[in-house]
Amino acid sequence: MRPLIATIDLTAIRHNYALAKRCAPGRRAFAVVKADAYGHGSAAVAAALNEEADGFAVCSVEEARVVREQAPEARLLLLEGCFDAEDYAAAMELGLDVSVQGAEQAQRLLDCAPARALNVWLKLDSGMHRLGFEPAELQRWAERLRGAPQVAEVNLMSHFACADEHLHALTDHQLERCHGMQGFAFDQRSFANSAAVLTLAPAHMDWLRPGIMLYGASPFAERSAAELGLRPAMTLTAEVIAMHDVPAGDSVGYGATWVAQRPSRIGTVSCGYADGYPRHAPSGTPVVVRGQRVPLAGRVSMDMLAIDLTDLPEAAIGDAVELWGVQLPVDEVARASGTIGYELLTKVTQRVPRRYLG
Repeated sequence: MRPLIATIDLTAIRHNYALAKRCAPGRRAFAVVKADAYGHGSAAVAAALNEEADGFAVCSVEEARVVREQAPEARLLLLEGCFDAEDYAAAMELGLDVSVQGAEQAQRLLDCAPARALNVWLKLDSGMHRLGFEPAELQRWAERLRGAPQVAEVNLMSHFACADEHLHALTDHQLERCHGMQGFAFDQRSFANSAAVLTLAPAHMDWLRPGIMLYGASPFAERSAAELGLRPAMTLTAEVIAMHDVPAGDSVGYGATWVAQRPSRIGTVSCGYADGYPRHAPSGTPVVVRGQRVPLAGRVSMDMLAIDLTDLPEAAIGDAVELWGVQLPVDEVARASGTIGYELLTKVTQRVPRRYLG
């Protein structure tokens, strides 16, 4: 078997969910498991959290079916709502909570046969301008939906654009718009994503929506996951599969972008961009071999990458290479690659086997 594996620590995910709940005592929390639980495996994560989680949040009906098999009684929120009558029929079959983010979705709900009343979350566009109603329109639809046979609860939700940036003016503006929706007695409210869960107490309403923090990555550029008390859930590990002595002046990899400045020992590693490692990770991006950080050398290939082992003379073929995880935070690799931990985790492909611990 090709030596590459993503080890998922389910105990870490349970720890991170519990931390979210401690940040806002008395509130409930939807564990966000969309995008296959940010690449960690939604079925396994839902099963691991089923006893602890108040509910789960997903993107699509297809994702909801996977999670519902593992959590038959949990509240399960469809974050983008239903896109057609078939979705609404499935939502009623599965007993989902559904986001309603515009007049078309709202009318489509009222046009459905009321096989089962749904908990509805009306999405307020509080300033991100991605999804949601303007305040006056949202209140009109709240009044229309209240009492409709297709509707059980009428709830309010919104999403922050800049909660991960300290004291950003837009966050205050969004909070004001959210708290300004007092003209209708919503059953439940949910505003807080991971960044707001960790640092924005005024956003801690009835339900939290922790996402990236569940998987041990930080939503903040300036604060590490360890500083926040989060534990990394995924460790991506490959192996050194070849070694070469490269003379000073010779290059390594496609494009000859890395040139040895001294006689160098180069290791070839069994992971590349087809596995989800970022192709744009530059030379110098760290990996960990035998507990020591060593740098990438040259461009990442489809199935392999090269590392400079010159300062680790004891390294050998077969050594484990941690690409990110317990010893090397995914956020650090993401920063070196000009992206965010969210993207790296979700792009680990199904070529990479998952092994679950805890």
